[in-house]
Amino acid sequence: MSSQVNSTKRIVAYFSMEIALENAMPSYSGGLGVLAGDTIRAAADLRLPMVAVSLLYRRGYFTQRLAEDGSQTEEPVEWRVEDFLQEEPARASVSIEDRRVDLRCWRYTVKGVRGFEVPVYFLDADLPSNAVSDRNLTGTLYGGDSYYRLCQEVVLGIGGVRILRALGYNDLTRYHMNEGHAALLSLELLAEEAREAGRASIRGEDIEKVRGKCVFTTHTPVPAGHDRFPMEYLTRVFPKQTEFLDLKDASAADFMKRVLQAEQTYPGIQEAARGGATLNLTQLALSLSTYVNGVAKVHGETSRQMFPHVPIEAITNGVHAGTWTSPAFQQLFDRYIPSWREDNYSLRGALGLPAEDVWSAHLIAKHELFEEVRKKTGLNFDGEVFTIGFARRATGYKRADLILADLDRLRQIAKNAGAFQIIYAGKAHPNDGGGKDIIRHIFQAKKALRKAVPIVFLDDYNLDLGGKITSGVDLWLNTPQFPLEASGTSGMKAALNGVPSLSILDGWWVEGHIEGVTGWSIGESRRVASVGVATDNAAEAESLYSKLEGVILPLYYAERSRFLGIMQHSIAINGSFFNTQRMVQQYITDAYLH
Repeated sequence: MSSQVNSTKRIVAYFSMEIALENAMPSYSGGLGVLAGDTIRAAADLRLPMVAVSLLYRRGYFTQRLAEDGSQTEEPVEWRVEDFLQEEPARASVSIEDRRVDLRCWRYTVKGVRGFEVPVYFLDADLPSNAVSDRNLTGTLYGGDSYYRLCQEVVLGIGGVRILRALGYNDLTRYHMNEGHAALLSLELLAEEAREAGRASIRGEDIEKVRGKCVFTTHTPVPAGHDRFPMEYLTRVFPKQTEFLDLKDASAADFMKRVLQAEQTYPGIQEAARGGATLNLTQLALSLSTYVNGVAKVHGETSRQMFPHVPIEAITNGVHAGTWTSPAFQQLFDRYIPSWREDNYSLRGALGLPAEDVWSAHLIAKHELFEEVRKKTGLNFDGEVFTIGFARRATGYKRADLILADLDRLRQIAKNAGAFQIIYAGKAHPNDGGGKDIIRHIFQAKKALRKAVPIVFLDDYNLDLGGKITSGVDLWLNTPQFPLEASGTSGMKAALNGVPSLSILDGWWVEGHIEGVTGWSIGESRRVASVGVATDNAAEAESLYSKLEGVILPLYYAERSRFLGIMQHSIAINGSFFNTQRMVQQYITDAYLH
C-alpha cells in the first residue's frame, strides 16, 4: 500500500451517502454521487489532504430493465467487492436498538493527475457477528423505508467517524457533509468533545467546538426534500439514550429547539418522542456547521429563503474535466492546450483551436455514441442528423418529456427546419411512479413519431453511458421546473466537449448561459421570489420549439461555422470554469481554511 495512503495526515474528511468512482462499481445512483466522485478526483489533482467516507452497497442501486412499452423493472446489481476495493483491518461499531453492529471498511484509492492519492473508505456491516437485519444495512442504496434510511445514516455518520479514528485519522480539522445524510457525524463529534472534557452530557462549549469543524453542502431546493425522522425512531435506535444535552446550559437548550424545530426543550429522547418532536437532519447540519453552502447562486438564494436564520453561501458545482472530456477532445486539448489537466482554466484557449479539428473530434465522439446506440438497440442513427441529448434521473420536476408536448409541432419543425433525433437515458427511483410514467410517455412518443423524429431511450444509465451521451450529441437539453434544479451538472460535461445547452434558466445555467454564445435559454429568467407561481408548461414548450426551429437548426445546417464558434465558446467559457478544480479551490479558501 502506498505511503501516501498510509499517511493519516489529512485535514478534510468528506462524507457522502454515495460516491461514483467506477462504472461497474455500484456505489452511486445519480448526480449526488457523481459530484462526490468528481470532488474527490479534483482534491487528488490539487493535492488536498482529504479522506472520504461512504457506505458499501453490496446490491448497489439497481440494474434498469425496460419493456417494449417503457415500463421499468429493477434488478439487484451483482458485483465482486474484492475486484475494486481493498479490505482494511480497522474495525468499529455502532449501537442500534441495543444491538452492537460491527463495521469494517474497504479502501479505494483515487490518484490525482500528479500522483497524489486520496483514500475513500466504504463502510460495510455485512459481517457474521451482526444480525441479518443489520448486515443488510449496507445492502441497497436508497432502499427500504425511512427507518432503514435512519439506520444507514447512523452507520455513515457515527460509524464513519469511529472508523476514521480506528484508521488513525485523529488530526482532521474539517468534516464536510455532502447533503444531510451524514449529519449524525456531528453527534459523534459532540460526544467526543464531552468525553474529552470528562462529562456525560453536551454543553454549549462542545457545540461551538464542533461547529468550528463542520462544513455542510445542501443540494435540496424545497423544504419537503430534507430528511426528517420522528423522535420515536430515535428511541428505537438509541433506547438507552436518556439525556444527550445539558439543558441547564442555555446554548445547548437553544440548539435543541432549533434542531427539533420545537418551542420547548426536552430532557431526553423519550420525552421528545412523546411530545411529537421531529429530528430534522438538515437543521442539525445547519446548526453545527461553520460554513454552509448551496450548489449554485440561485440555489443559495433559495436556501436562504428556506433557512433565514443561517448564513448560507453558494459554491456552484462543477465536473471533473479529465473524467468527462471524451478521448477525442482529450487528444485535441493535449495537442494544443497541454496544461489543461492541471489547470482547467487554460481551456480558455479553446477559442484558438482550429475549427476543423474541433469538428473532427466532435464527429468521433458522435460516432462512438451511435455505436453504443447500435449495440444497445440495433438502430443505426445517422451521423449527419442533428442530435439532441437528454440523460438524467427520470423524475417529475426534470420534465424529460416537455419537448414531446406537441408531436405535430415536432414533425413540422423536422420538415421545415431540418431533421433531428433525440437520445434519452435515465433511471426512475423504484418508488417514483411519476418518473416511471415519464419513461413510458417517451416510449409512446417514440412509437408515434417513428421516422419523422427518431427517438431512442438507452437503458441502464451509468457513468460510461453518461460520458458518451454528453460528448456525442449536438445539443444538450435541460428542462427542469424552476427552481427545483439545485445545480445540474450534465450540461457542464457537455460543455467540456463543445456541446452547447438549450435549457431552462435554473441551477448552474443561470451563470453559464450567454444567449447565442454558450447556448440558448428556454423561457424567461425568473427570480426566486417567484417560487410558488405556477409553471407555464405550454409557454416553455413553445419557447423550446421556437429556438429549435428558428435559431438552432438553421445554424447547424446552414451556418456551420457559427455553430462551431458556439461549440468553442462552450468549452472556453463554461468548460474552463464549471469544473471541480475551481469548485474545490473555492471550498479550500472559503470553507476548509475559513
